[in-house]
Amino acid sequence: MPTELDTATNGRRAAMVERLESDGALTDPRLRDALLHVNREVLLPHAYVRVSDPGADPIDWRLLDGSHPEDRVEWLDLIHSDESILLQRDGEPLDALGRGPVTGGHMTSMSTFTPGTLEALQVLRLAPGRRFLDLGPGPGVSLALAAAITGPGLAAGVERDPHMTAFAQRNLDRLGLGATVVEGDALHGHAAGGPYDRMHSGVGVPSVPPAWVEQLAPGGRLLTTLATRTPSWPGQLLVTRTPKGRIEAALRGRARGYRPVLGFTWLSALDHRARVEADPGTTRPTRLGPPPDDAYGFWLAAAYLVPNVVRDFQAATMTVVAPEEDSWAVAGSGDGTVRVHGPRDVWAELEDLHDRWMRAGRPDTYRVDLPADGGPQVVASGAGPAALTWLLPPLAHVPGQPPRRPGAR
Repeated sequence: MPTELDTATNGRRAAMVERLESDGALTDPRLRDALLHVNREVLLPHAYVRVSDPGADPIDWRLLDGSHPEDRVEWLDLIHSDESILLQRDGEPLDALGRGPVTGGHMTSMSTFTPGTLEALQVLRLAPGRRFLDLGPGPGVSLALAAAITGPGLAAGVERDPHMTAFAQRNLDRLGLGATVVEGDALHGHAAGGPYDRMHSGVGVPSVPPAWVEQLAPGGRLLTTLATRTPSWPGQLLVTRTPKGRIEAALRGRARGYRPVLGFTWLSALDHRARVEADPGTTRPTRLGPPPDDAYGFWLAAAYLVPNVVRDFQAATMTVVAPEEDSWAVAGSGDGTVRVHGPRDVWAELEDLHDRWMRAGRPDTYRVDLPADGGPQVVASGAGPAALTWLLPPLAHVPGQPPRRPGAR
């Protein structure tokens, strides 16, 4: 007989699905059924809530324990929301966390915000019988949903943190979905279980690990975020292997993406916010009005071709900061001016790139060449002298990642 908790969680799950369908985030009927039947409360039995304001260090947190009556309503609302669920500080063990206030530490594992998970799984086109690999599954929400669709024994994940690996496997076993999590470096994939029909990376990478491409089956699809030093303009990369074995890859800009691999340091405009407000810079005319936020093809190119800058999305008008050069640009309110500060004229670089982007035909999608020999990965908007092109940085340049040995897999 259903308990009061069962009734509460089932009701919230149904309301979550209805909301996601209304918002247009959920369109796949198989995924809809999986969302209704996978018990999120098993996979997300606790959640950290940030108490401190942005920029505070150390950070104050509050841990919600889903089994505690005083936390239950807030916890249930949170894990059925569209927010990312914060689960682990600094790689801590997860089997003896104490509820309530806690100070210090930074999040090393979290669940992806639900609309992002749904977008990724729907782009992958999951279906029964397809072999699925989740690279960096964290608590296993996307892995559980995939396993509910593919069937038992076909869905696996590779997680580098031993505590999160054990935590996710224990919870997945409780759901009885036949999904497996192995401890290892997600950048190496999981050759023993391949090749895979569908591969999903829950972490952003600066370029595509050769092992991922090698483990993709004919007809397979791989989805990942390409990470740069700025979190402002992420790119979503879809890699496909044709039935004849040819690799094709398309990169598109998105409003949000996955966090980068551990050790990758993002730039931040936060430390400059007060200074920008106090001294926005010298006013000059500009031929470029603030490009719209949804000009994803332009902003994606800016992440690479106007490097080491970051946008402050909390500013009243468009503000772009180059923290390491102590430079910034503040766009005017449609009056044909911009204010610039510092030795680097960030806005002039954006003006030049916008001209090039227009000449290239305002590309929204970029082709990525992934050489089979592991050579340089080149991004291009097309062919000809007007095309926008750039190189993806090699994996060896990611801070905190050991260099790959020649020929190593």
